Parts: sequence; structure tokens; C-alpha cells
Amino acid sequence: MNDVCNDEAEAGTPPRDGRDQYAVSAEFYDILQAERDRDRVHRLYSADVRTARAGVLDIGAGTGTVTAMSLVESGAAVHAVEPTRAMRTALMTRLADMPADLRMRVTVHARALHDSGLRAVADVAICHNVIGCLQPTRRRTLWPAVAKALLPGGVLVLQLPPASLPTTAVSTDLPIVRVGEHEYGGRMVTSADGERIRAHFDYWVRGRAGRLRERAETFWMWPLSRAELVEEMSEHGFAALPDRGDDVTLAARHPGLLDG
Repeated sequence: MNDVCNDEAEAGTPPRDGRDQYAVSAEFYDILQAERDRDRVHRLYSADVRTARAGVLDIGAGTGTVTAMSLVESGAAVHAVEPTRAMRTALMTRLADMPADLRMRVTVHARALHDSGLRAVADVAICHNVIGCLQPTRRRTLWPAVAKALLPGGVLVLQLPPASLPTTAVSTDLPIVRVGEHEYGGRMVTSADGERIRAHFDYWVRGRAGRLRERAETFWMWPLSRAELVEEMSEHGFAALPDRGDDVTLAARHPGLLDG
């Protein structure tokens, strides 16, 4: 998906305040973070995607970083699942700029995975920056949906969620990017909030006379250790594969389709 996440959006649940989830961050994400994320997803997942023969499933596609990489690195069909309108709009814009032969291999699903009806469509599934964004009860509904969407023996590769709560607030400046006469920038502050991690983003646009606009959006994450995640996934038939040599991702195989 991306470096900001919202559990309601991932679950396909209408926001409580009536606004479109990511309505603020969708404007700023690609210009401030997509270049870094492109490099990261290529490094983390390109080798896995190249093994796909039947299909690649991109769970929480966001603005399409993993989707675009999968189309380039694999000749397989790609299923991009993104229930959030703001991020899906950016995804469709990215696809519109790609060659027609690549677009013919991607299908965009506008519902959450468990509502998409996808069954046995992929032998590789990628779940980038999603797991930590799901409330525990909603996270547990993801595993059977992934198992149904995978072919027997298919592999899920996911980005691990934060393992623990931050002990202090951590502030990170986003890169400053110039677009014409304007500069775009922002800051992310993560902190513990009960059993959750609060990730607050402040964005700004600056012109010659100073700041023109300021926007903010807050997201939530739920920490979970690798061992806890492996145990939870095993309850749904997933078997963790050998260590991948990084502390960022986890790969797991599912033996076959679930009933129902």
C-alpha cells in the first residue's frame, strides 16, 4: 500500500466522519514518498513476483507501487485490491500512464479482499504496509481471504508490522519536493496511544510568499511480533518459509484452498 495506513480504509469500512479515507494523504503521497517506496518494493518483492506464473495479488494496492512493479517484473495477471477511493484514484491514474499491453494484465478490485470474491487467482500475494494497519479482529479475517485467493501452494509475502510500541514520540521529516513555483513537504510523528501506535502527518505547500496550505491526517497501527504473527497465521494453514535475510518481510505458504 504506502507509508501511511488506516485500518478502516483497509477493511473497506465507511469512515465514521463521512469523509473519504486518505483524502488528505492521497494528494501528497506520491510526490513525497513514491520514489523511495518504488525502490523499496522492488528490493523486497521483485524476486518473489518474478516466480509468479498464474497471477500476482496486491493486497492494499494504494497508489499502485507494488502493482506497477509486478506488471513490469512478471508476465502474469495482476489483481490489485484497493477499497479506498482516494488511493484507488491515484492507482488508476498510474495505470492510465502505462502501455496498453501492461494494463490488459491488471484488474483493480474496489472492495476489501474478503468481499472481492477472488478465489484461486494467484500463486504469489504481496501485502505491503498493510498488516500493521489492521485492528486485530480485522487482521484475522484477512488470512482466510488470502488463502482462498491463492492457488494451492501459493505464497504470501508481507511486510512485518511494528513489533512493539514506541517508547518515545519519533518525528520524521518527509523530503521537500519542488513542483514549479511550489514546494511540498511534511512531517510524520509516531507515538504510543494505549495499545496502538498513532502516526500523525502534517503536510504543507509553500510558495514564494510562504506557506500556502497546511493539511493533517492521523492513522493508527497495531504492533505484533514476528513470532506472534507466525502463530496467528498458522491457525489458518499458513506455514512460514525460511528467513529471508531481512527483518522487514515474512513469507508463508498455504497448502490449498479453504472451504466455504
